Amino acid sequence: MIALWIILGIVALLFIWAIAKYNLFIKLRNNRENAFANIDVQLKQRHDLIPQLVSTVKGYASHEKETLDMVVKARSGAMNAKSIDEKIVAEKALSSALAGLKVTVEAYPDLKANTNFMHLQEEISDIENKLAAVRRFFNSTTKELNTSIEMFPANIIAGMFGFRKEMMFDVGEQQRVEMDKPPTVSF
Repeated sequence: MIALWIILGIVALLFIWAIAKYNLFIKLRNNRENAFANIDVQLKQRHDLIPQLVSTVKGYASHEKETLDMVVKARSGAMNAKSIDEKIVAEKALSSALAGLKVTVEAYPDLKANTNFMHLQEEISDIENKLAAVRRFFNSTTKELNTSIEMFPANIIAGMFGFRKEMMFDVGEQQRVEMDKPPTVSF
């Protein structure tokens, strides 16, 4: 009889532990989604500024159509992405296209001196700084979720209920290559 109570007690403890782990996964997933909602706010502002930036650049660099088209296409892809993972991939492409635009702008000193362009650049720079901060928070919540999902024995519960390792929001391959290049200094 005592053995039965001990077995029932162990089963009850395992059941309570499984419920606690499941609830933890739900909490961590919701934290990650909330963190991405903060990114979405900044991305919306960035998406709203890009047409103004492209239009200002078009006035000075009309023959740079390919670069401008890439920015517009990447913005459209980013705005049409639905899931968090799709948005992460699309935003990497947009960041890469914007980096290409920055390189193009370097060839136009008159454009760099234009007040509207400078104001737009400042706004985009401010948004990029805010995006960097919310991306760090998002990656922190994603890391916490991924760690909880992958740790044994919680990974058993995670697998049973379909929790999976989630994608981080990194800078992307092309920007990583650019970041790894040594800076050039010219006088």
